Amino acid sequence: MACAAARSPADQDRFICIYPAYLNNKKTIAEGQRIPISKAVENPTATEIQDVCSAVGLNVFLEKNKMYSREWNRDVQYRGRVRVQLKQEDGSLCLVQFPSRKTKKFLKLKGKSVMLYAAEMIPKLKTRTQKTGGGDQSLQQGEGSKKGKGKKKK
Repeated sequence: MACAAARSPADQDRFICIYPAYLNNKKTIAEGQRIPISKAVENPTATEIQDVCSAVGLNVFLEKNKMYSREWNRDVQYRGRVRVQLKQEDGSLCLVQFPSRKTKKFLKLKGKSVMLYAAEMIPKLKTRTQKTGGGDQSLQQGEGSKKGKGKKKK
């Protein structure tokens, strides 16, 4: 009992963990998805989750080399987890908009409100909106240069 009393909710090992697989709409429940597909994001990264959570004012830190146990792909893109602080040292919530498991009984999973918020905000990040616009242009330019090279050879 003395060990449990010594650990406060503000200790970093008491923060909740969010892996990108929890928010990925390409995953199944068996592969680790924890929010509904309708609210999930396509291939989120740990840095995107960190950016969204820190922007709202949560205390977060990124562990880049950690991997989700159900993740079979070992690429760097799928690595990382984010630890988020939900409670302060005295046991009160850090932000009222993100309740913990004990404050809202309909949330079966600790930190589900944070996951839903992150999944909602990730598509609005500048990196996501710029990638879609810039990626299409580079593909079109690449195709044009390939066609030009083919005509010169003939």
